[in-house]
Amino acid sequence: MRAVHYAVLTVVSALFTAPLLFMVSVSLAGDASTLRGEFTLLPREWEFGNFVHAFTTDLPMGRFIWNSVVLSTLAVAGQVLVSAMVAYAFARLRAPGKNLLFVVLLSTLMLPAEITLIPQFTMFSEIGWVDTLLPLIVPNFFGGAYNIFLLRQFIARVPRDLDEAAAIDGLGYFRIFTRIVLPLMKPALIAVGIFTFSWNWGWFMGPLVYLNSMDKMPLALGVQVMYATGGSGQAPPWNLVMVGSLLLTLPMIVVYFFGQKYMHELSVTVGSDQK
Repeated sequence: MRAVHYAVLTVVSALFTAPLLFMVSVSLAGDASTLRGEFTLLPREWEFGNFVHAFTTDLPMGRFIWNSVVLSTLAVAGQVLVSAMVAYAFARLRAPGKNLLFVVLLSTLMLPAEITLIPQFTMFSEIGWVDTLLPLIVPNFFGGAYNIFLLRQFIARVPRDLDEAAAIDGLGYFRIFTRIVLPLMKPALIAVGIFTFSWNWGWFMGPLVYLNSMDKMPLALGVQVMYATGGSGQAPPWNLVMVGSLLLTLPMIVVYFFGQKYMHELSVTVGSDQK
């Protein structure tokens, strides 16, 4: 029976790996093969110069990557810091109407992003933030509803006895949060960081709406621009497009690979609470 399970897992893994292999194969294809559209699942050519050529075109590939790094780093910092603080307030502080505010916060999860797109664009346009990274970065410093919910549920399982013991020693809410609760939240904080990084590193719609200048575009939008650089009736430079796609994909794989241990710890913790 175990052999059957392994066989099924192998087949499923191969199916999920095939697109990545095809991406690598196309990124290593020569210009002649690209023009003819002769692509294979496994690489037949090994044009590693494509990775250099992608940075020597008229498109500022290095700038695209730097913008994505700045956007993703600040987004992770804002979401982790603010969401943790708001979640602690909802889980520990006593305030009238706190539960009602939490319900209102959760209700925002049911609003599709398309509903708030036009009002947000109008607001950011009025304050002169269009064609800057500010509309993509600043909202992260107000937290996210799902992240706050996740962290609040994690904090709720931390014994209140620790808070009470710290309060007896003279610690206030903020010092209890930073010295007692925050270190225990490490798996949940890393999970929020992974979610936020993956979303912002590959975010396309937001930059497409708010950014006009090419030197401000992140990599996700830059790859689309590279795809559109082909002339009328001319095929896009697929090998260079796939180089950009690899650069867009690999950081997310690396981040998840190094953070999967904490994701597992979080799932085990949540699962044990549900039992």
